[in-house]
Parts: sequence; structure tokens; C-alpha cells
Amino acid sequence: MPTEQVHHHRPWWKRKLAHWSRWLHNYVSMVSFAILFFFAATGITLNHTDWFASQQITQQMKGHLQPDWVAASRKEPSKLEIVEHLRATHHIGGAMSDFRVDEDQLSVSFKGPGYSADAFIDRKTGNYDLTENKMGFVAILNDLHKGRDTGPTWSWVIDLSAALMCFVSLTGFVLVFFMHKVRFSALVTALAGCIVSYLLYRLFVP
Repeated sequence: MPTEQVHHHRPWWKRKLAHWSRWLHNYVSMVSFAILFFFAATGITLNHTDWFASQQITQQMKGHLQPDWVAASRKEPSKLEIVEHLRATHHIGGAMSDFRVDEDQLSVSFKGPGYSADAFIDRKTGNYDLTENKMGFVAILNDLHKGRDTGPTWSWVIDLSAALMCFVSLTGFVLVFFMHKVRFSALVTALAGCIVSYLLYRLFVP
């Protein structure tokens, strides 16, 4: 029987499902292409972080704060002034991740993708030591992939990306059922891929 006749004898809901699955698969794949490529590529760089370890740059800096900002006699140190001074003076990036107050010392930490800065402040003198670590462009990409120190907005991007990947996979799987000539071989191949992945895990992963 010709392909056209088979198509017309399909129930209307099957024709609609095939049409919308194909349309959604094509266009969602193109919309999410850059995101899919990014997470695929950074999966490789994450698996081989030792290849890019030489990109890290560490800087040691010193400075001085107004003693009344940090004096132990204060109920609370002037956190806003301290943080803004460190940012303005040393062009620190990232978000403040920790501000620890001890009797003799303050410590302030900043974190961002591929970036960290830690300041240790003497409460008696206002003098501080600052260590800044820039891990390089690849480390930034790896942290974006993991969502580490990236903030809530990027966390939503990761969730949306994962949802798109699942959606593209499911619509592609649905389309296989309407491809009569290759349906059986495609399903067998998919099953074989699952079995091989499971065997590799069982045999070679500690």
C-alpha cells in the first residue's frame, strides 16, 4: 500500500500527534541549540579539569580600613562600608558569600563563577590581607554548568535547560513510532544504548 494511503488511514489523533511532535521537536531543538551545545561542551571540560589548571591566577594584596569600621568595641562592624571599600579599591567581583566576625579578626569572602576573594581584617589596626583567585575562562564555564556561585537566575536557566533537553528527547522518541521503516531498528538501538551504558557503569565504575 502506498505511503500516502497509509497516512490517510491513520486515525486523526495519530496524524495530529505526529505533526505536533515533529513541529515541536524541530523548533524547540533550534531554540535550545546553544544551551544544549554549551552543556554538552562543558561536560567535556568538567571531566578534564586538569587540562586547564594552569589558567589560575592568584593575587595577594594588602590594605587598610578605617579603624572605627572594624573596632571590637562596636556592637557590629560596618559591613556595608567594608564590603564597598574592598570592591571599589580592588575591583572585586562575585557576590559576598560570607562575613565572619571574631573577637580579633573579620573575614569576608566573595564567590563567583571561576572566582573567589578572601579578606582577613585585623580589628585592632584595620589592616587586611586579601587573596584573589581567578581560575580562568574554562573554570567560569564549568561553574556555570554546575550552577556553583551563580545566583538564583542562572539556577532557573539550568532548570529550564534540563526541561528542554528532556522535552526534545521525548518528542524525538515519540517521532520514532511514526517512522515505520526504521521504528524497530531505532527502538532496538535505543535499548542497546541503555544496556551498554548500564554495563559500563556496573563493570567499570567503582
